[in-house]
Amino acid sequence: MNVLITGAAGFIGMHLALRLLERGDTVLGVDNLNDYYDPQLKRDRLARLAAHASFRFEQADIADRDGMQALFASHRFDVVVNLAAQAGVRYSLQNPHAYVDANIVGFVNVLEGCRHNGVGHLVYASSSSVYGGNERMPFSEHHGVDHPISLYAATKKANELMAHTYSHLYGLPTTGLRFFTVYGPWGRPDMALFLFTKAILEDRPIELFNEGRMQRDFTFVDDIVEGLVRVIDKPARSDTGFDPLQPDPARSRAPYRVFNIGNQGPVQLMDFVSAIEAAIGKTAVKHLRPMQPGDVPATYADVSELQAWTGFKPATSIQQGVGRFVDWYRSYYRV
Repeated sequence: MNVLITGAAGFIGMHLALRLLERGDTVLGVDNLNDYYDPQLKRDRLARLAAHASFRFEQADIADRDGMQALFASHRFDVVVNLAAQAGVRYSLQNPHAYVDANIVGFVNVLEGCRHNGVGHLVYASSSSVYGGNERMPFSEHHGVDHPISLYAATKKANELMAHTYSHLYGLPTTGLRFFTVYGPWGRPDMALFLFTKAILEDRPIELFNEGRMQRDFTFVDDIVEGLVRVIDKPARSDTGFDPLQPDPARSRAPYRVFNIGNQGPVQLMDFVSAIEAAIGKTAVKHLRPMQPGDVPATYADVSELQAWTGFKPATSIQQGVGRFVDWYRSYYRV
């Protein structure tokens, strides 16, 4: 297939591109290489992709309407995977306009490109953040997501609504994946695993919010990529059993689906830190801090819908995944 991946220089984008290239697909990667975190890390990810003859890269911003129109008009994509976004819950409190530009304006530009250029399937990143104030666990696609508690979460819910609209109006198959705390080699420097590993190796204290009582459904990046590939290969279809008198948020008459993808088991933050300490061989100095605005105390994914649709569910253990990250970190930074 000929695949467009937006955010190809990102953490998940690089891993997905490698997987698709290795199985013989052609990939065009797009990224604006912004400085939300170290652009050198993004360039080094791209260097890994550049070794493949079937990979091409264009530096572009999905929020650039004219640029995106030209990109779609000059290529014929079978599948588009939109991973470009302004990420981070806490940063959305400081720079809300960045989220509107990338996650709203950029996403409608991607939708329009798909609509007008015969794209067969749009797959896009959503987030566990959409569950917001919902405390019913495990989180299920059948639950409502009407109470976001950060602008980041609100933009991700908006993406799902926008995708459904295009599926309904134009018959564009769209599939969203609600990622649950992704981690692994080549990960983002603003994520807890990266921050904790760096601090522990440098003999600096780590900050644990909510007094260390957070729980997260940590999901290893290889599992995320496997889920992405499975849904890429199985486009959404209309659900003929959809009942508009009792509408189920997980179903639609349109060719639209949204799935959780998580490890189906929340891990206490203290246990996560213990896994990092074991992998590094050092004990962390821990500073306990209060809950941060926009954060939720726990996430926990019900992945039964994804498993029923694709036959796959994540299963990488924290010990295995954290160990692989620490090995990568030591190698990349020569620690």
